Amino acid sequence: MKMLITIIPDRDVAQVLDRLTTSGFSATKLASTSGFLRVGNTTLMIGVEDHEVSAVMDIVKEKAVVFTLDVERFERI
Repeated sequence: MKMLITIIPDRDVAQVLDRLTTSGFSATKLASTSGFLRVGNTTLMIGVEDHEVSAVMDIVKEKAVVFTLDVERFERI
């Protein structure tokens, strides 16, 4: 399993979220601000199976900075 942390400009986040949800992915949305120009951004945390990473990357490409992290364990409580 992977955790994709994506940083998306506020102007693009609605389109990205729409595409993610219609493709069956869910995301946790966090408001964030860039450190350099203090521009509004949204950080999305998206948990996916390893084989789903490329599908999410196709959706966010050219819109986001993406950090991909290995998830050692996932539990829904």
